[in-house]
Amino acid sequence: MFEVTYDVLALLMAAAFVAGIVDSIAGGGGLITLPVLVLAGAPPVTAIATNKVQGVFGAGMAAFAYARGGHVNFRRQVKPACLAFFAAVFGALLTSHLPTDVIRLGLPVLLIGIALFFALKPGLNDLDRAERIAPAIFSLSIVPLVAFYDGLIGPGAGAFYMLGFVGLAGYGVLRATAHTKLLNFASNAGGIATYAVVAQPWWAVGLAMGAAQMAGAWVGSKLAMRVGSKLIKPVLVTAATVLALRLIWDLWV
Repeated sequence: MFEVTYDVLALLMAAAFVAGIVDSIAGGGGLITLPVLVLAGAPPVTAIATNKVQGVFGAGMAAFAYARGGHVNFRRQVKPACLAFFAAVFGALLTSHLPTDVIRLGLPVLLIGIALFFALKPGLNDLDRAERIAPAIFSLSIVPLVAFYDGLIGPGAGAFYMLGFVGLAGYGVLRATAHTKLLNFASNAGGIATYAVVAQPWWAVGLAMGAAQMAGAWVGSKLAMRVGSKLIKPVLVTAATVLALRLIWDLWV
């Protein structure tokens, strides 16, 4: 039934549970699940496709939990989420045609910049600030840009969404985290829609990991809503830094 043995499946589900916690708080869960899938024997493209399958469940659960907690209005995010879905489809379709290696060279620099921004900028808390860009412009520019990247490559997309919401939309850290999740869900869904056609995900493994992701996302979102920016900021800084170091390592190995 499953594409791996049961002991390997248990390890994959454990990794997905931890990834769900991390991703629901600050993003970067793929940093955990993608390498584990490769170590489990999945070819690179299959690992990426399977990672999208399981990741969509965690993002969906986190989005639901934050909405239920009153931190996000689903109706106002429907249009941006649709844009994210189609931008991710477009990005996934162009994976083999764009210079993704060049993009990977710049990613560590961007992620370290995000980590420094959240670590050093004073006054970053759960209170909203003045927006620097109109909501419509944000939805038409930042959202599809990050979603396109999510479909094209993926790692760090949650951190990029967070930076946009905090730095441009003026959201507090907790509100930004909450609004990131539905967009992550939409761009993951767009990736799945594409990879289901152009790749061969491990569907059974992806669904099992997705169940574990949902459990982790529920735990992580509850923690984030209880503690707020005091938890989200250090987790985001750590996740962005570790992901940057991981990408640098992959470039050198």
